[in-house]
Amino acid sequence: MAVNLTEKTAEQLPDIDGIALYTAQAGVKKPDHTDLTLIAAAAGSTVGAVFTTNRFCAAPVHIAKSHLFDEDGVRALIINTGNANAGTGAQGRIDALAVCAAAARQIGCKPNQVLPFSTGVILEPLPADKIIAALPKMQPAFWNEAARAIMTTDTVPKAASREGKVGGKHTVRATGIAKGSGMIHPNMATMLGFIATDAKVSQPVLQLMTQEIADETFNTITVDGDTSTNDSFVIIATGKNSQSEIDNIADPRYAQLKELLCSLALELAQAIVRDGEGATKFITVRVENAKTRDEARQAAYAVARSPLVKTAFFASDPNLGRLLAAIGYAGVADLDTDLVEMYLDDILVAEHGGRAASYTEAQGQAVMSKDEITVRIKLHRGQSAATVYTCDLSHGYVSINADYRS
Repeated sequence: MAVNLTEKTAEQLPDIDGIALYTAQAGVKKPDHTDLTLIAAAAGSTVGAVFTTNRFCAAPVHIAKSHLFDEDGVRALIINTGNANAGTGAQGRIDALAVCAAAARQIGCKPNQVLPFSTGVILEPLPADKIIAALPKMQPAFWNEAARAIMTTDTVPKAASREGKVGGKHTVRATGIAKGSGMIHPNMATMLGFIATDAKVSQPVLQLMTQEIADETFNTITVDGDTSTNDSFVIIATGKNSQSEIDNIADPRYAQLKELLCSLALELAQAIVRDGEGATKFITVRVENAKTRDEARQAAYAVARSPLVKTAFFASDPNLGRLLAAIGYAGVADLDTDLVEMYLDDILVAEHGGRAASYTEAQGQAVMSKDEITVRIKLHRGQSAATVYTCDLSHGYVSINADYRS
C-alpha cells in the first residue's frame, strides 16, 4: 500500500490551455483495461525531454529522441502500457513509427511530430495493430484519468498541479502525471513523467530547463537500484498564457518558472517512491558537509539502495551498522570516519567512528517504527549536500516482481 499517497481528483488537476487528453482501451496486455493515452499539444508548443541512459533503451525512446528536435515541432505524445517495446530490435522501431503515423492521422499532424512512449514487459513484440485500431476510439479525458491510464504496477495514480506568478504579471499553470513503482533508479528522469504548462518558452531553453529539473527531482529517487529501458520525462510549454517568450536563461522568469515546475516534478518523483512496489515506508537520506554535490549524492545513494538497509527499515529494526557500512563502501575518497555524524530524524546515533554515547536502542526503535523517516549524514568535509528519496524493501516487492508476467 502506498505510503501517505492519495489519488487526486479532476478538480485538483486544472486543465492546461493548449493541451487535450484522450484515453482508450487497446487491450495491449489485458482486455477491458484503459492502457492508451494521447496528449495533444497546440501548434506552436515547445517540448523538452530527457531519456534513459540504459544502453538497451526501448524502440520508442529511439524514435522519440529522433523526433524531439524536428523542425516541425512536437504536437503529440502517444503512451501505451502493458508492453515496453524494448529488446525488440528493428521491428520494434518499425512498430513505434507505425503508431506515430496512426496517431498523426488522428490529430492531423506529421508522424515526425509525435513522440511515442511505452511501458510494461520487456522482450515482447509490441501489438501495434491493437494500438492503431484503438486510436479512433479514443475519448476525451481528464488529467486524473490519464494518470490512471499510464499505470502498470502502480497502486495509486500520480498527478500534481501548480500555479504561480512568473514575471510578477502573469499567472502560470502546470499539471503533470507520472507512472512508476518498480525498476526505479534513474539516471535522467524516471519511468514516465509528463508535465504541461501554459508558459511560453523557447525550445532550447525548455530543453535545458527539463534537464535541470530532472536532475534535481527524478534523479534523486531509488526503489530497487534498476534503471529502466524506457525512462522518459517530458515538459510541454504551450505558450497560451499571453506572456512573452522566455528565450534566455538570464531572464529572471527562467528561475521562477523552473522553481514552480521543480516543485511539481519533485511531488511526482516522491509519489513514485511512496508507491514503490511493496513499500511500507518513505525514507529521506540527506548527506551534508560533503566536498562536492556528486560526492554527497554518491554517499546518499549507497545508503538508499542497500538491500540490507532497506530490509532493516521494513523490519523497523535499528540495525544501524548497516547504514554505516553503506557510507563506508560508497567510494568517498579519503573519508575520515571519525568525523562522520549520523542522525535518525533528530536523534544522533553515530559519531567519532562509532555509536553515539547519548544514543539508546529505544530511541532508534521509536524512529524506525514510523512510516516516514529521515536519515541525515554529516561528512564534515565541505559545504555541499544532496538528498535522495527511497523506500523499504518488503516481502511485497518480491511477490509483485515474481508474479509480474502472470
